[in-house]
Amino acid sequence: MAPQNDLSTPWVSDLTVGAVLRRTAARYPDRDAVVFPSLAIRWSWREFDRRVDSVASGLLAQGVERGEHVGIWSMNAPEWVIAQFAVGRIGAILVNINPAYRLHELEGMLAMADVATLIVGDSFKDSHFGQMVETICPEVARATSTSWTSAKLPQLRRLISVSDRPGPGWLSWTDLETDVVHEALHERECSAQATEVYNIQFTSGTTGLPKGAMLTHRNVLMNAFYIGKRVRYGPDDRVCVPVPFYHCFGCVLGTLVCALTGSALVVPAPSFDPGLTLAAIDSERCTSIYGVPTMFVAELGHPDRTRFDLSSLRTGIMAGSPCPLPLMEAVVRDLGASQITIGYGQTEASPIITQTSVDDPIEVRVGTVGRPIPGVEVQLVDPVTRQEVEAGQAGELRVRGHGVMAGYYKAPEATARVIDAAGWLYTGDLAMRREDGNYRIVGRCKELIIRGGENIYPPEIEEFLHHHPAVAEVAVVGLPDAKYGEVIAAWVVPRPGQTVTEDDLRHYCRGQIAHFKVPHYIRIVGQLPKTVTGKIRKVDLRAEGISHYGLETTETIPTA
Repeated sequence: MAPQNDLSTPWVSDLTVGAVLRRTAARYPDRDAVVFPSLAIRWSWREFDRRVDSVASGLLAQGVERGEHVGIWSMNAPEWVIAQFAVGRIGAILVNINPAYRLHELEGMLAMADVATLIVGDSFKDSHFGQMVETICPEVARATSTSWTSAKLPQLRRLISVSDRPGPGWLSWTDLETDVVHEALHERECSAQATEVYNIQFTSGTTGLPKGAMLTHRNVLMNAFYIGKRVRYGPDDRVCVPVPFYHCFGCVLGTLVCALTGSALVVPAPSFDPGLTLAAIDSERCTSIYGVPTMFVAELGHPDRTRFDLSSLRTGIMAGSPCPLPLMEAVVRDLGASQITIGYGQTEASPIITQTSVDDPIEVRVGTVGRPIPGVEVQLVDPVTRQEVEAGQAGELRVRGHGVMAGYYKAPEATARVIDAAGWLYTGDLAMRREDGNYRIVGRCKELIIRGGENIYPPEIEEFLHHHPAVAEVAVVGLPDAKYGEVIAAWVVPRPGQTVTEDDLRHYCRGQIAHFKVPHYIRIVGQLPKTVTGKIRKVDLRAEGISHYGLETTETIPTA
């Protein structure tokens, strides 16, 4: 399929992240740029740009080199946003680190990504980030100055604590803040190129070990530009972003889209809190709201929801997993986001590939993931032969265009498995294209359930079960079976105050969906295992199901 819609070259095409911020600060100097209501922080674009210059100069003064890998390990914080733009401004490479990581994961990630400078956030709940770093690098705790060498991580040269009281082996955030903008900053900024790698984002690892997707300035800025167009943002919009910054949802669709459009970035809390999110929408008169479906479920179910004034909401983005019709109807009716859009993508695509539009009917916004964004080609191919499938058939979605990553860091073989010689990125997702040009995701290639020769797509069953009035969340996976090869297993979370049984759900299915689609196993649970971004960890459910039912553990990978 040819690239979609307007193909005129966007103004961001040849710019870097740092340069984009300068232009927006010059255009909207006194408008709100970054707002953290719970911290009483409100910066204009002029002030935000000044703070980025200050920290960028501080990083240069500390010896951060061009192309150096600068990791950030923190919850959503003002320093995260500043660092994102400051690192880009000096031609270094930002490495996003999942704040849910613990010792083994953190050590592996720092080594894998060759992180030389690490910015470490304040402790949050039971996440004592600084203590965990010193456990991995005990030399830091014993150091009498900021000069030390780590035995486990020899490439790590400096640690920067967001706290004002780090140990002597640390730099503090205030060490970076300076009123002197070095001339070297201008030279470094001018030398940075749009086609250079700016960001390494790691895949969520829900189906295997995380891999570092290398994204260029152009990758993320072009994606952000077209997303801003799809939701029709302008400088009067105020975007509530409760999703984590370490993920592309937060740091591309959130911070970068706002920096391109002049919209205000409103951050309710360090991590998702439905009550604080609703409060931020009310107090800041937010026009847009982001989240994965489970976040919207929590907001709608919050006991104080009706006490908040949400009338300012117009649009937003829901992504991460399919949105059932009842949930979309509730978001429109009860939250007032009548123009909420659905986005589909993956980290390797920077991230959005397809998205619905604000004026699409609700049927399109629940039944599809929209059309490709401009400048992007999409094809559906047989997962084995990689030949295009016929119209109306499901195939693996592959994409080519400005969003495709530069590759996985230090993993050429893994890169070659997902990007072919013609530049096509193979997503691993099964999709169908409707006659109206909108795409519908029907499952993962590895999650397709083949029961006795019948291909079954989990989202179809999940969507159906979501219509049951007592059901809040559903996840469907395939479990091994001696007779059929695989059978369907459903994990169901009831709505607060509601009860539902396995027999209730089987009775609900009979006569409504084909017999082979009725779940063989049904588990009623209080919650589903999820990643930090709210995605359901189906690999964990499959393992639990195999263990709980005493099934054979031989793994098979189904193909379409």
